[in-house]
Amino acid sequence: MTRSRRNAVLALLGLAMAASVGARGPWRADEGNTVGWQLMSPEERIEHQARIRSFTDYDACHAYQLEHHRLMEARAAERGLRLPSVRRDACAHLRRDR
Repeated sequence: MTRSRRNAVLALLGLAMAASVGARGPWRADEGNTVGWQLMSPEERIEHQARIRSFTDYDACHAYQLEHHRLMEARAAERGLRLPSVRRDACAHLRRDR
């Protein structure tokens, strides 16, 4: 294999790897990963997703998440509903000890 051909193959591999990472996209809020999804308006869902995506610090993200859970629990209680338990920490990717 010639040097230029090898460099072309390596460049294509690099592009393929970059494309696969970008294809996953950022975290997306949905009914499976957001406590109280059914109690939120469409605008609140968009705002919640944007807020979670904007955090760069775990503690700030976690504090927001706890406040969101409290708000959703209050809304659920008003309607006589029970929220499912939290299954995933949307802020976990910001933890430094992972």
